[in-house]
Amino acid sequence: MALTKKMGHASLKGKKPDNTSKVKRTVTNNPGRIKNKLKRSEMYGKYLLEKKARKRQTRIQREKEAEALGDDAEIRKQVTRTLDNTRETEVTTVQPDDDEILADEAEDEFAPYFSDEIRPKILLTTRPCPSAELFHFISDLMRFFPQLYYYPRKSFSVKEICTFGSNRKFTHLIVLSEKKKVCNGMLISHLRPSTAANGLGGPTAFFKVSNVIPSSDVPNNGSPTSHVPELVLNGFTTRLGHRAGRFLASLFPHNAQFQGRQVATFHNQRDFIFVRHHRYVFEEGNQINKDTGKKKTKARLQELGPRFTMKMRWMQEGTFDTQFGEYEWFHKRKEMDTTRRKFHM
Repeated sequence: MALTKKMGHASLKGKKPDNTSKVKRTVTNNPGRIKNKLKRSEMYGKYLLEKKARKRQTRIQREKEAEALGDDAEIRKQVTRTLDNTRETEVTTVQPDDDEILADEAEDEFAPYFSDEIRPKILLTTRPCPSAELFHFISDLMRFFPQLYYYPRKSFSVKEICTFGSNRKFTHLIVLSEKKKVCNGMLISHLRPSTAANGLGGPTAFFKVSNVIPSSDVPNNGSPTSHVPELVLNGFTTRLGHRAGRFLASLFPHNAQFQGRQVATFHNQRDFIFVRHHRYVFEEGNQINKDTGKKKTKARLQELGPRFTMKMRWMQEGTFDTQFGEYEWFHKRKEMDTTRRKFHM
C-alpha cells in the first residue's frame, strides 16, 4: 500500500496562504515594515498608485456632484487641516468687541504709548563679555527700533542697570544673551513707573530668540531709513497674547511716518513670534483698469532685515527680580503643552 505524504498548510511552513478568494487586496498601510528591499519598493509603488487613484476618484465624484447641482452648488474649497486651524479652544480667547478687555487696555501700563503721550526710549545692553558677532545683531536692532541706545554691560548687574536706566528717563531695557556667538535670548523690561503697576515699573518678559538672520544675509535687502515704521501685530488672540503684543508694540513710537513706507511686523503663529522689517513699494502693473483705462498699481515688499523668531518663556510683574518677583505667566512645557494643538498666545 503506497503511503501518501500529508501536506501541511502553507502558513505552518512560514509562507503566506494563497488568495483563493480572487479578491484584490488594497494596500492600505505604508509597507516600511517589510525587510526585503525589492519587495518593499514594489509594495510601496502599489501603495502610491492606489492612493493616487483614490484621490482621483474622489475628485471626479466631487466634480459630478457640483455639475449635477449646477448654479445652486455651493463652492466649498477643502481647507487643509493644520495645527493652526485645529488648535484647541483657549478659554481666554479675546473677542474684538469685548468691552471689558478694551477698558482694561485703556488703563494699563502701555496705554500712554498707544495714545502717543509718551515716546519710548530704549536702553540696550548684552551679557558680560559679548562676542564680536553679537554686535552685528545689535547694529541691526538699532536700525529696527527708533530711539534705541547701546551701553556696554561691563560688570553691572541687571538690577543696577534697571536703576540706571530709570534715573535717566529710559522707558525700556533690553538685555541680549548669546550662545556660540549667536543671540539666543532677549530680556525686555518696562522701566517707567505707572499707576497700573502701583507706581512701579514692569512688566518684564524673557523671550527665547532663534533663527537670527542679519540684514546683510537677507536676499535683496534694502537699507532702512530713519523714519518711524508702521506696526503690524498679527495672531495675538488670547489675554496673554494681547498683553505680550502690547508690550512689544510699546517699543515703537505710535506716530508712524508714512512717507518712509516701512513696516515692522510681529506675527504670532503657534506661540512663535516672527519678527520682520519691510518697505512697501508701489509700481505700475501690466494689467489695465477697465473703468479708468489706466494701468493698475501693484505693491511689492522689499525686506530690510533683520529676521529673527521669539518665543516667550515667562512674564514677571515689576522690573527684573528673579528672587522676589511675582510671575504673571511661566511656561511649564510638560504641564501646559499637553498636546501639539495647545497654544497660549
